[in-house]
Amino acid sequence: MAKTIRLTMAQALLRFLDNQYISVDGQERKFVKGVMGIFGHGNVTGMGEALEHFQGELTYIQGKNEQGMAHAAIAFAKQKNRLEIFACTSSIGPGALNMVTAAGTATVNRIPVLFLPGDIFACRQPDPVLQQIENPADYTISSNDAFKPVSKYWDRITRPEQLMTAALNAMRVLTDPVDTGAVTLALPQDVQSEAYDYPAEFFEKRVHFVERRALSAAALARAAEAIQTKKRPLIIAGGGVHYSLATAELIRFAEEFGIPVAETQAGKSAVPWDHPLQVGSIGVTGSLAANRLAKEADLIIGVGTRLTDFPTSSKTAFQNPDVEFVSINVSSYDALKMNGKAVVADAKEALVAITGALRQAEYKSAYSPEAIAALKKEWDEEVDRVCSVERAEGLSQMLALGEINRFLGEKDIIVAAAGSLPGDLHRLWRCKAPKTYHMEYGFSCMGYEVSGAFGVKMASPDQEVYAVVGDGSYLMLHSELVTSIQEGQKFTILLFDNNGFGCIHNLQRGHGSEGFGNEFRYRDEQTNRLTGEYLQIDFASHARSMGAKAYTARTVEELRAALQQAKEETVTTLIDIKVLPGTCSSGYESWWRLGVAEVSASKKVQAAYEAMNKQIEIAKKM
Repeated sequence: MAKTIRLTMAQALLRFLDNQYISVDGQERKFVKGVMGIFGHGNVTGMGEALEHFQGELTYIQGKNEQGMAHAAIAFAKQKNRLEIFACTSSIGPGALNMVTAAGTATVNRIPVLFLPGDIFACRQPDPVLQQIENPADYTISSNDAFKPVSKYWDRITRPEQLMTAALNAMRVLTDPVDTGAVTLALPQDVQSEAYDYPAEFFEKRVHFVERRALSAAALARAAEAIQTKKRPLIIAGGGVHYSLATAELIRFAEEFGIPVAETQAGKSAVPWDHPLQVGSIGVTGSLAANRLAKEADLIIGVGTRLTDFPTSSKTAFQNPDVEFVSINVSSYDALKMNGKAVVADAKEALVAITGALRQAEYKSAYSPEAIAALKKEWDEEVDRVCSVERAEGLSQMLALGEINRFLGEKDIIVAAAGSLPGDLHRLWRCKAPKTYHMEYGFSCMGYEVSGAFGVKMASPDQEVYAVVGDGSYLMLHSELVTSIQEGQKFTILLFDNNGFGCIHNLQRGHGSEGFGNEFRYRDEQTNRLTGEYLQIDFASHARSMGAKAYTARTVEELRAALQQAKEETVTTLIDIKVLPGTCSSGYESWWRLGVAEVSASKKVQAAYEAMNKQIEIAKKM
């Protein structure tokens, strides 16, 4: 008779997770690092009991906000190139729903995170229970059904033996380079504590092999033929370059055939900023060099990119009537975007194979090194200029970023996500080493930055980590600052205080508005609008109250001193950088489509609507 082990469902789940491994290129590593959690009545006596008495290697980390801890888990997995993960457990109701935003962040960015929200009683004996959402038309619905549209796999464990098939399916998705994202196993609180005689083989070491998808002979021939017919190709490097560990192969490919490389937010740092073929960021937040090359390119070679509206400038970036797209992507779904010729394969495998075919054909692009160097020189000088301009009235955002970039070491990591900072960082930040630029811009989720920096620091403990965050995002979510102190994971928060939601304020004004509802101002009693004086918030004192070290910088000299002091600190440190509102970068021959009002009393809005329509006329339709 087969050997069994009697455990509660929660105990069995932890034992199973502790024995999952992943293997890539013959290198095996433990896949699940631990569990982040906040306990409530929906999980404390199930998952909580199991974690309290667990004797394995999983680390438990106490979150302070469910969304915050989940964002830390996302950042950890992203920094680890999806080779290690955390699970996240919560109670039912609001605790679970707090993680839905993070689940969306994980799925949009294709980052593996296992969500284990508590659920209502499967037996229904005490219904309705505290925090239960009752749907009179469908009593099977609970808060956890909200995870369905933002999860790549979803299941509810209503009997303890269901765990076995659910856990295997969870691992199938979590380790899949194409279909990974949020995985949700809803755990009714009674079932968590119910025992079952699980087969011992369920807990044996299981290795999940991630095998690189090779490029088929037919796809190789199509790709090589498409590239050989073109004279002015441009590479767009996406996040898939990092996840495939293909940065070296990308550089060799570009060098051999003289093809310039532009980068998306997720792909940035794949090529050092000072490489002769690195022409900077692409699209809405792009560089002058990359955007000019994109307009003239007769071929776009996408490598591991989803080609969203930002890198494509809402499909207006590519103006050559003969432009075509070759999309190298492990996902056929992404490879078809922009009506591209799909090259469905692992990025590293594809680049190596196509390099061989083009070498045999003696292919070279028609670019002269001097032409690319001139474009690059012009852009580099523009970055130097905007990051050095001092203003008598105060510190600009671009000057502050320039000072910070000059101060940080080549292996230091920055983490950012939302507001005007991603645009400035994508354009202006100079990276020397891969994985030193950690940007969550698939979901651009405000509040990711501080939590993300905590996750990145856990993933890269030997590197300095900096959260680059606006005051709006910081106010939304900063709870894991406390967790970082609790865990002894020091990072530095660079808080840019521009008195509001500055990015959207600038965007709003750029489309005809005079500015409404986006600045942090007192209410004016006469107009009943938020048009009074700016709120004055002492973020440094706030950080100190939670146990962090903190400094305030209003000048370049104060910023330089604070950066040096923060580097010497041993606990998480915040620098409150008071910058002039509206001093971010913009433009550089790009456009982003918004839904501008067709009818408005404002002549400026009417003009913005007409300008939008002119851009739509030149945009690609597929």
